[in-house]
Amino acid sequence: MRFSPHLLDEIRARLPVSQVVARKVNLKRQGRELVGLSPFKTEKTPSFTVNDQKGFYHCFATGEHGDIFTFLMKTEGMPFPEAVERLAEEAGVELPKAEPPTPEAKQQIDARQRLYELVEEAARYFSANLNAAGGEFARNYLARRGLTHETIAHFRLGYALEGRTQLKAHLQKAGFSEREMVASGMLIGGPEIREPYDRFRHRVMFPIMDMKGRVIAFGGRALDADQPAKYLNSNDTSLFHKGKILFNAHNARTAAFEKSNVIAVEGYMDVIALAQAGFNETVAPLGTALTEDQVQLLWRMAPEPILCFDGDAAGRKAAFRGIDVALPMLKPGVSLRFAFLPDGVDPDDLVRESGAEGLEGILAKARPMVDVLFEREWGDGDWTTPERRAGLEVRMKQVIAGISDETIRSHYDRDIRSRLFQAWRSMPSAGRFDGTPKGEKPVSISQPSLKRPNGGRRNFPGRGAPGGLASAGLAHASESLKRSARAGGHGAALKPREALILLCLVNHPFLIDERAEEIAGLGFASQQACDLRDAILSAHAMEKTLDREALRSHLDRLGHGESLLRIGQLMLHRSDRFAEPDAEAHSVREGFDHVIALQQGRTGLSRPLGAGHLRR
Repeated sequence: MRFSPHLLDEIRARLPVSQVVARKVNLKRQGRELVGLSPFKTEKTPSFTVNDQKGFYHCFATGEHGDIFTFLMKTEGMPFPEAVERLAEEAGVELPKAEPPTPEAKQQIDARQRLYELVEEAARYFSANLNAAGGEFARNYLARRGLTHETIAHFRLGYALEGRTQLKAHLQKAGFSEREMVASGMLIGGPEIREPYDRFRHRVMFPIMDMKGRVIAFGGRALDADQPAKYLNSNDTSLFHKGKILFNAHNARTAAFEKSNVIAVEGYMDVIALAQAGFNETVAPLGTALTEDQVQLLWRMAPEPILCFDGDAAGRKAAFRGIDVALPMLKPGVSLRFAFLPDGVDPDDLVRESGAEGLEGILAKARPMVDVLFEREWGDGDWTTPERRAGLEVRMKQVIAGISDETIRSHYDRDIRSRLFQAWRSMPSAGRFDGTPKGEKPVSISQPSLKRPNGGRRNFPGRGAPGGLASAGLAHASESLKRSARAGGHGAALKPREALILLCLVNHPFLIDERAEEIAGLGFASQQACDLRDAILSAHAMEKTLDREALRSHLDRLGHGESLLRIGQLMLHRSDRFAEPDAEAHSVREGFDHVIALQQGRTGLSRPLGAGHLRR
């Protein structure tokens, strides 16, 4: 429905901003304005202001700004039409009536309203059954699950009797037709079924509600162990589409705003148990993998929802499917996080055994999407050959290419390349990579270690000892040859060509993005050049902002100021102008190709003389 500006202004005039905001924020008068703690972030000093004369609120901490409609949409996750309807009712403003519907449209509206009334009557019936003598078995089940009477009443839990036509008979007495019962999903019927019968029998019943809190469908948990379907949902109807709603979303959206978080778990009982433990911001999909609509609904409640899954193989597969759904829709500041429970433990078990603190500890370790994506693609593969590593890189690029937002895609590309670079440089010459550089304790393969042995120097294969001497390369060499190699590495002056390469990297950091692996493998005669090169690559691996000034500042803080000064004093020939800061990108690439080829040729000629330890 479209609302006229005049109507919206009338609602604003009748409802001061402070009246709407004060339901969530404790406001104090300060001159012409009212101030309070921001509802959009945790703070100790008030930065949130309300100006009734101008009709808006403003949060200096977050930049959030708007009127009464915006405030309701932001704090309760409701769409604009619903916010207008809510505030119009509160202000006593009558909304304009829509054009009189056609007879066909009126018939559809009336039929839809009948279905709302029917499923609401079914919810009351199931609730009454639970509290009657015949519901003792179901009550005992809920008691074993640790649910209190208050929780059972809050979620309107119920019980479907064992008979095939018990609900049908009740709804007939209430005035509903058999056709309406089938259309609502309460009965199973069809051309090949002579007598429609109750869909839910001998099950604990969980009413499913829309964002307005109206019952639209049910989930049922079997109480017989031999039932083929442990959980059974209503079929899709004109009121209910299971891929577009989340269980408990209507309750969770307010709590989610207050906590700036929403938790998605796998089942009804998980939601109810966590809500009883104080996690009212918990929701669950309805027996299906997470859908695009459900992810969008989560993002309406919080920018980075946590998907909390079991730690077993099935839970990880569910997490991986969630990545595929969300990845194309990512936006700046909007993503998913993942928390994995111990294998064999579900949220219900965890809060019963460890209390709220146990779950809080798991949630505090929630991992960003890029971590779980990398773990999924890495898997338990053997990446010890160049072909397999290339295959993994191609696969990663294909996955990242599916991200629609260009900025997000760029950051994912850099992050994944950094992780792969870290992994490849730590890869031993044989065997499987465990994410651990030589000499360190193993870590998770999903997060290759960024620590470095040997006092912080990069431990490239063939260059591990101080002075650039490789134990593998000179293990059997004479002492005089080892001393000669050390002198040539550590004490040698910075060579002009090496200085030119480093100057080009500092002035044009985009080369590091494109050729990090090749740069890491360059052989330098000077230890000073090796150290500066390693520091540049370290900045890349640690995701420093690699614009020219930020890179220079980072290197200077690490103690490489003298080296920067020396390469900056290099006298450039006309053919070396590609290294200057204002050189065109194509000239930079051509010149860098040339100087790298010369350097690799020089290193190759020196290898028989014992300089092989300087190459990767």
